[in-house]
Amino acid sequence: MRKAPILLIGGSGTVGRRTAQSLREANPDQPLLIGGRDLARAETVAAELGHAEAVAIDLAAADLGVGERPLAAIALFFADDTLTALRYALSRGVPYMSISSGIHEVGPELATQMYQPKAAPVVFGAEWLVGATTIPILHAAKDLARVDSINIAGLIDEQDFGGPATLRDIERLMYTKPAVLTVQGGAYVWLGQGEGAGQFHAIDGTPVEAESYSPYDLLTLSVETGADNIRFLLAAGETSSRRRGDPLSTEIIYEITGDGQNGSRQSFRQAVFHPRGQMPLTALGTAMVLERLAGLSGGEPVSAGLYFPSQLIDHDAYMTRFAAIGGEILPLPASAPAA
Repeated sequence: MRKAPILLIGGSGTVGRRTAQSLREANPDQPLLIGGRDLARAETVAAELGHAEAVAIDLAAADLGVGERPLAAIALFFADDTLTALRYALSRGVPYMSISSGIHEVGPELATQMYQPKAAPVVFGAEWLVGATTIPILHAAKDLARVDSINIAGLIDEQDFGGPATLRDIERLMYTKPAVLTVQGGAYVWLGQGEGAGQFHAIDGTPVEAESYSPYDLLTLSVETGADNIRFLLAAGETSSRRRGDPLSTEIIYEITGDGQNGSRQSFRQAVFHPRGQMPLTALGTAMVLERLAGLSGGEPVSAGLYFPSQLIDHDAYMTRFAAIGGEILPLPASAPAA
């Protein structure tokens, strides 16, 4: 029986293309549909991948221009203000994920899914770099009896914004946000424009000025760990690798404070590092979610409902594949973030 393909809407863009490559490397026989508004560009990507087909996407059409063909899963790599792709997935019962919407934008997607709660699994994929922050932190904190605080700082290289769609998403989420969510004293607190700015130290110790940011990681980590204080700072600038003359990279620094199993006070600081920037990590997380949704990674089928990436990805498997593509977890001197 022929496998149903995974549809990547925006699959010829920077992130979509990398995700398609990651899927192909791990799943040589899985058919892919590379969807885009520029059919010629999508055809080029499909030809490079093999076992893939290009399709012209029309967000003004209820069927997206795809028709009634069976699909294993759908991924959307840019903001779709019309929610056509989500409605199409729910109407067909096809698992769906998007990686663009922020916490403050989730209402329309949430309402659309709530009216068809049993139609299909829907993944809000915009954890920072699609699990590259949340999963390593949860992996590092799993041996603690209690987590009190988590301070996170993401540093994206100013030369690493990817394609036009990615740049538009980052600009929208970073610079048009109405408020920023933090966890303070066990309460969810929204900070207004300009509030919560701070400073952290990059991997090489350089001080970096940053803005408060609230990806879905804030919610996932709050529920998973019960930490009373969680903060996420984000900055765009020169990464530590580029300062020393190497190519750009991506850095996610986190400091966790809590109690060990023996009751002793513990605090440690580490960094998620990838020497080729953000795209390999975003592609890895997205590919692993799609593999889970499409039944390629084993386990029980994902039931209809709402999910974050870190709920669907096996954490040990993620850390193994993270290392295999060149990612590193670097121990850092204690005491860092935040002014």
